[in-house]
Amino acid sequence: MNFRIPLLALALATVSLGTSAQEKVLNLYSARHYQTDEALYANFTKQTGIRINRIEGKEEELMERIRNEGANSPADIFITVDAARLAKADELGLFASVKSPLLESRIPAHLRTSTWFAFSTRARVIIYNRSALKAEQVQTYESLADPQLKSKLCSRSGAHPYNLSLVSSLIAHNGEAKTEEWARGVVANFARAPKGGDTDQIKAVAAGECGVAVSNTYYLARLIRSDKVDDRRMMERVGIVWPNQATTGTHVNISGGGMVKTSKNQEAAVKFLEYLASDDAQRYFADGNNEWPVVEGVATDNPALTALGKFKADTLPIAQLAKNMVAAQMLLDRAGYR
Repeated sequence: MNFRIPLLALALATVSLGTSAQEKVLNLYSARHYQTDEALYANFTKQTGIRINRIEGKEEELMERIRNEGANSPADIFITVDAARLAKADELGLFASVKSPLLESRIPAHLRTSTWFAFSTRARVIIYNRSALKAEQVQTYESLADPQLKSKLCSRSGAHPYNLSLVSSLIAHNGEAKTEEWARGVVANFARAPKGGDTDQIKAVAAGECGVAVSNTYYLARLIRSDKVDDRRMMERVGIVWPNQATTGTHVNISGGGMVKTSKNQEAAVKFLEYLASDDAQRYFADGNNEWPVVEGVATDNPALTALGKFKADTLPIAQLAKNMVAAQMLLDRAGYR
């Protein structure tokens, strides 16, 4: 039996296939789980015409997926939070080298490598219960090991990348032996076994369960901006210290990403990385998600970040942090920081 396809229908099908084949796309594997990023991606598509296909998941799952997909991976970009995770992806050989004069001019040298780039920062600050301690007692990360804080310190797991990055920076500044001695002092000051996330530490400090803890500013700003009265009242009981202002500066962690080595859309991938360093994208990170821009001079409008104030940030290269990650974990294990 013969079937005849109308010429108009055939023509339309041909046009449709051609359009689909020529459509510009970017396949993004993201471990960032923030609703505010929707506007970030939509603006990129509006500016470039490049549609974003996004797959979200946990860092380890996405890295393993890219490895398993091998040369057939559709991934063009992998983004996540924390230098430790980006360093792990690089160690696994997932990233390609990117040469971009724009990225090199806009992102400070200590916040990028040849394969991955920071696009926003969060500072790791000391928080304390205003009724239990004074700011003068906890001015540095090193002070957290002071015996006067015995049974007053709360923490999340020593194996968490946030803590690994901080300890890596301390190794770079103070050496491994002194940092291990510090870690043992911190363990001796625990009010409870490490558990929970940064928000749990903030709540514990506010409730008086412990006197002091460490938190990323992202979580503090979110509570300061909260619509819930209880959250804002809780923050009134918590003091915030920018650590090590007289010496190395406050440790900062990052959110960043790089182009996947097997990317089939390299031109679009580089455009996306460059877009993340644009003024528009930098404002989305700050105003939408309580992170600081990495590009200097970008005007933002976030009352919580303004309330936190200005500070001296540690300018230790993030690549150096990556080199100390394994030593940091072994050191914490020896100190009993679980």
